[in-house]
Amino acid sequence: MRQLVTEGRRNTWRLLLAAGLLLCGAPARATVAAPTILTYPLTSEGVDSRYDYEWAVLRMALEKSGARAGEFDVRRSEVAMSPPRVLHEMRAQPGRINVFVRATSAELEREFLPVRLPVDRGLLGYRLLLIRAADQPRYARVRSAADLASMRAGLGQGWTDVAILRAAGIPVVEGSSYTGLFSMLDANRFDFFLRSIDEASREVDERHDEYPRMAVEQTLLVHYPLPRYFFLRRDVQGRQLATRIEAGMETMIRDGSLGTLFQRYKGDLVRKARLDQRRVIRLANPQLGPETPLARHELWFNPLTGK
Repeated sequence: MRQLVTEGRRNTWRLLLAAGLLLCGAPARATVAAPTILTYPLTSEGVDSRYDYEWAVLRMALEKSGARAGEFDVRRSEVAMSPPRVLHEMRAQPGRINVFVRATSAELEREFLPVRLPVDRGLLGYRLLLIRAADQPRYARVRSAADLASMRAGLGQGWTDVAILRAAGIPVVEGSSYTGLFSMLDANRFDFFLRSIDEASREVDERHDEYPRMAVEQTLLVHYPLPRYFFLRRDVQGRQLATRIEAGMETMIRDGSLGTLFQRYKGDLVRKARLDQRRVIRLANPQLGPETPLARHELWFNPLTGK
C-alpha cells in the first residue's frame, strides 16, 4: 500500500512538472496593438460635402503607408465644429479631434504640424464667385483686383482667404458659419462669395431650392497660391501621424493614385467651370512661407491646362 501511495505521488509530480514545462515552453500569445484612431471634424450640420475628397485622400494615404505602420480607424467627430472650434479642440488635451485639413497660413504652421503636400493639388487657389444672378452684368467690367475692390467679398470668419483679399485691397465681410454665408449673400450683406472651382457649381446645385437667386458668375477666375494641408498636433502622436500620412501621400504621388482620386472627385467639376473662357485675376498670398513646395511641379494641378 505504501508503495502505491508513493508511486501515485510521483506520478502527480510528473504531471505537474510536465504541465509547467508546457506552460514555460508555450509561445506567448501575440499582443495585438490597438488601431490608431484619427478623428476629423464634422464641419457643418446639414448639407456639406466640401471635404469628402480630402478624407478619401487621408484614408488612402494611411493604407499606402504600409502594414508595418499598423491598423487605423478614421472617424468623424460627433458634433459639428466651426473653424475656431476646430482649433480649440486641437489645442485641448485630449480634444475631440486629432487631425484637420485647411488652407495653410503662417499662424497655422507655427502652432500645428503641417504635412506640406497640397491635398487638393492647389486647386483651392482657383476661385469662382457665387453671386446673385441678377448682378451678372456688374462683373462684365471687372478686369483687375482694383475693380473687385469696389465690391464686398463674403468669407468665413478666420478663413485664410480673408488676409489675402484684404492685402489686395478688397473689402471682406466675415460670416460666423459656412451655411450662414449663403443666406448673407442672398440678403445682400455682401456682393460675392469666393469658392473654389470644385465647390461653386456643386453648392449652387445643392442649395438651389433654398437660394434660387444664387448663381456662379460666368466671366471671372481669381487665382492665388493656396495649398490645403493636413495638420496634426505638435506632440509625439502628431509627429508619428504626420510621418505616416506624408509617406502614404508620397507613394500616392509616385504611383498616380492621388491623380486618379483627384480626377474621380474633381474632374467633372473642373471641366464644367469652362476656365478657358474666363478672365484671370491673380492675387499674391502673403501668408505663404519659404517651406511651401512651389518648386515641386508634380504636386500642383493647373486647371487652365488640365495638367
